[in-house]
Amino acid sequence: MSLTLRIALGCTEAIIDDDGGLKRFYQVADILNKDLHVAFIRKEDDFDSIDWDFNFHGNNLTLHYNIYTGVSLYPSRTKDARKNENKAVVELANVLEGKLINFDMKKHTA
Repeated sequence: MSLTLRIALGCTEAIIDDDGGLKRFYQVADILNKDLHVAFIRKEDDFDSIDWDFNFHGNNLTLHYNIYTGVSLYPSRTKDARKNENKAVVELANVLEGKLINFDMKKHTA
């Protein structure tokens, strides 16, 4: 797993796992909830994608899953995202990457 950033949506999008399935999405959601004390304020589940919105240090962000593109994180406002929201995406994605790497390493050594 390596973190990738892109701006195709008009904001900073962090690709958490481009090959990730639902299991990875729920791992990330669990880390956000339990480790970082994030409460999801809106959940939208469609047949091929999921968007869960949350507030992180005053920034509205979205945890996204799509069966074709994997798991990502971006500002909820996408094209109207503020600079600090884009920065929060990068900071949070780096934290998540470290936690997921530790999780994966523990899984492989167990």
